[in-house]
Amino acid sequence: MKKNKLVIAGGSGFLGVNFVEYLASKHPDQWEVIILSRSEPKCAPNHAQWVQWDGRSDGDWTNCLVGATHILNLAGRSVDCRKTPDRCDEILRSRVESTAALGRAIADFEHQPQTWVQMSTAHIYGDPPTAMCTESSAFGYGLAPAVGKAWESAYHEHCPAACRKVILRTSFVIGQGGGAFPTLKRVAALGLGGRMGSGKQGLSWLHIEDMNRIFLDALTNDAREGVYIATAPNPVSYVDFMRALRKAIGQPIALPGSVWGLKLLTATVMDTDPDLVLYGRYCLPQRLMDEGFEFKFADIASAMEDLTRKG
Repeated sequence: MKKNKLVIAGGSGFLGVNFVEYLASKHPDQWEVIILSRSEPKCAPNHAQWVQWDGRSDGDWTNCLVGATHILNLAGRSVDCRKTPDRCDEILRSRVESTAALGRAIADFEHQPQTWVQMSTAHIYGDPPTAMCTESSAFGYGLAPAVGKAWESAYHEHCPAACRKVILRTSFVIGQGGGAFPTLKRVAALGLGGRMGSGKQGLSWLHIEDMNRIFLDALTNDAREGVYIATAPNPVSYVDFMRALRKAIGQPIALPGSVWGLKLLTATVMDTDPDLVLYGRYCLPQRLMDEGFEFKFADIASAMEDLTRKG
């Protein structure tokens, strides 16, 4: 059986490496995978070929796209940082320019990929305190919504008409191997996992295994097309998220944190943005639910139990 050829742009991060290993374990004979990225991915060498790419320029890297049946574009600078003007500019450009470069590379191919799945952000809806956001909700205000709109606009402009188009507006993905979850787990283990800010800020989360299943479904299910929110069907408040995490690790102590202390810590030690904790949003994967996608981890308790299980 001929393998599908999948090119994952920006695939050296947490989500890309996890998905490569997922494909290798679940569908080892179905996929030839190439990762396009600045840095070498930390996955088994036989699971994916690495092609170095700056996410911006045209060049010889485009040869790896010849014969590609599927594209998954995850490219973009991490938002887990203090938002200086230079970093804000890079957050935007790394998404828009990489998407445009991919589109230019395949524009003149005789045989174009059949599917292009494009990462986007659920933060495109902003930080509404109580609203439950679905795919049809209004966009928000600020850096993240502006970046999200520009990102999706670049995709619509540069994705060839022949490709099946899927946009995944992705929420906070939790997994053992990376992202912010290991840090939150350490915070909770130290007894510091209490209320932060109002505590009511929405936390739309998604277990890494369901993220992998959504990626694969978007790539292979011809019925999927258009915009989808990629998140679990039961968002929770920050307080309830940390309560579920503490219960899973057996930590009864939950000291609240001060906003000024968080801002000082993130500015001096962690070099990140306190607003990532202090604000949030409640999102529902309305289209995935309506179209019958079944989540393996639909509630926060089962997700936490799985991610904190030892051995």
